[in-house]
Amino acid sequence: MTGIVVTDQAFGGVERERAVADRLGVPFAEHFCTTEDETVEAVAGADVALVNFAPVTRRVLEALAPGATVIRYGIGYDNVDVEAARELGVAVCNVPDYGADTVADHTVASLLALLRRLKPYDTAVRQRGWLKAGDLGTVRGFTETTVGLVGTGRIGRAVAERLRPFGFRIVASDPFVSAEQLAPLGIELVPLDELLSSAHALSLHAPLTPENQHLLDATSIERMLPGAVIVNTSRGGLIDTAALAEALRSGKLAAAALDVFEEEPLAEDSPLRELDTVTLTPHAAFFSDTSLAALQRLAAEEAERALTGQPLRCRVA
Repeated sequence: MTGIVVTDQAFGGVERERAVADRLGVPFAEHFCTTEDETVEAVAGADVALVNFAPVTRRVLEALAPGATVIRYGIGYDNVDVEAARELGVAVCNVPDYGADTVADHTVASLLALLRRLKPYDTAVRQRGWLKAGDLGTVRGFTETTVGLVGTGRIGRAVAERLRPFGFRIVASDPFVSAEQLAPLGIELVPLDELLSSAHALSLHAPLTPENQHLLDATSIERMLPGAVIVNTSRGGLIDTAALAEALRSGKLAAAALDVFEEEPLAEDSPLRELDTVTLTPHAAFFSDTSLAALQRLAAEEAERALTGQPLRCRVA
């Protein structure tokens, strides 16, 4: 039996997690799992599994100790079979509040860079020596630009807060909030179709669910304004990769900044790699010294609650 197992992590160390196990006198193990088989073997008999990106399938859940707890490092938990966990009596938790500011910073930096054409200007200067400011096309002023947010949770609202001083019009689509809740934040609630047809820049902040898989597909992208840009720091499955690549190749969309992908790591033959209109980052929007420290501390505290029979802070199943 193993008390606490870390299946995988991208942080460089697990001192906080190990300290909880030491304090409670339970065994501790760290692994670097990427496959289902590796994860099944790693969590066998574990009371608590701390998971980053490893697949937590029904087989993995069945290998845990009875009444075990799975804690997902981060907000999303689409790599965990939540329905199977409910059936098997395994608790599932996430850490939704560790790094909203860091992800919002990355999102806004990406969005501003796209709107101001920083990457194309840099490439052109390096390749051509110099160019006129208008040689790459027009640049819309921020006060004349509408930014659309899909989702207004912690991160979406933090993005809006950072964008507001620039003078953007900010609209949002979110079925779980009211216009009255968003109005004091300077956000106008609109239906998704209206958001798609009016936003010059689209930023995704929704969880990945079966209902919104490929929320942005060829049909919804066609509704968008010509020359619009997209930023995704949420979940890769929200976008149909093939449809996005085609829209960028055709010029329907001007550019995209993607931190998350349908398949991670991004496949070597992904069409996104061939497009100079795409800025790629390796699922790094969450990454900062501050956010990582908070993530591991909060996850370790949740593990201690699970092992000592206390109510879980952020249970999702």
